[in-house]
Amino acid sequence: MARPKVIIADEDANYIVPLQFKFVTDFFNKIDLEIITDRAYFDDYFSKPQNAEILIVSEELYDSFLQRHNIQNIFVMMEQYDEGGTGELNVNKIFKYTSIKEIFNEIIGKSAGALNVAAVEKKETQIILVTSAAGGVGKTTVAMGVAACLVQNYKRVLYIEAASLQSAQYMLENDTPISSPDIYTKLLNPSDSIYADIKHVIRKEVFSYIPPFKAAIMSVGLSKNIYMDIAVSAKKSGEYDYIVVDTDSVFDEFKADLLNVADKVIFVTKQNRMSVMAVNTLMSNINGVNNEKYLCICNDFDKNIENALISPECNLKYAVNEYIEHLPHYDQLNCSDFINYSGFQKLAYLFL
Repeated sequence: MARPKVIIADEDANYIVPLQFKFVTDFFNKIDLEIITDRAYFDDYFSKPQNAEILIVSEELYDSFLQRHNIQNIFVMMEQYDEGGTGELNVNKIFKYTSIKEIFNEIIGKSAGALNVAAVEKKETQIILVTSAAGGVGKTTVAMGVAACLVQNYKRVLYIEAASLQSAQYMLENDTPISSPDIYTKLLNPSDSIYADIKHVIRKEVFSYIPPFKAAIMSVGLSKNIYMDIAVSAKKSGEYDYIVVDTDSVFDEFKADLLNVADKVIFVTKQNRMSVMAVNTLMSNINGVNNEKYLCICNDFDKNIENALISPECNLKYAVNEYIEHLPHYDQLNCSDFINYSGFQKLAYLFL
């Protein structure tokens, strides 16, 4: 069976190299990749009938005559941002100076059928744990923001609020709790396939999510370990690219187990001294905290106020990987509003 053909055409060779590398890395020997950087060669190449699944072409080289060829998906790299369509069904405009990861994910997301992506080896589902040692730092906002932006990059995401008393539902349009007695019976005695047992109650707005319980977890007779059981079972199902687990600020045996199970961990802090020192204390209780599994995010950052993260008195045991600037009226937003916020977009790119 012939391999899908991908053509990248741009006279700027320096621009093509990172995109070419991304295709080679993710689709090694799964596609035929053609690179064109010379206009004369481009004109000669397309003077003859061509077949391809994808053509990625610069705005300067694009011409409507390319529609005469048997090309399933054409992506025109625009020098200036333009949300408008081209009026041609199989032609998509992409802003050229977005990150390579975002460009690549958009191309793959819109061309999955043509590329036969299902035949390409899939990456294993990752569990992303979002936690802190301090309350009120915006863990849920960060968790939902990352989840929403991963979906925007054509990833399948399950969000789980793993808290003793759930409160994230105020950011969701449907905040109705799980009411079925049968579900609670299954949660009380979970099988290894607990995700499959309860998946029919999962809802989706921007991302998929487990609806909230009807009362505090202790009040319905459940152990917090049920959250980990669901996450691990969902990971085994292979139905998601990412499972984002949003936890409270308590450090206990359950949290320690979650840290071990997670593939990536986001520690959230604010820049105030109380938050910084609380997270510092948490970090001192975790082995190997400086390896790539762990990320520290400063949320709600304001450059105009004191930043305890750079104070020599705090003697930090961690480095800050990303600053997310203050998001006005964040408590009035819902998860769909986070998609267009650059702070969460940048954070999501760290996992892509």
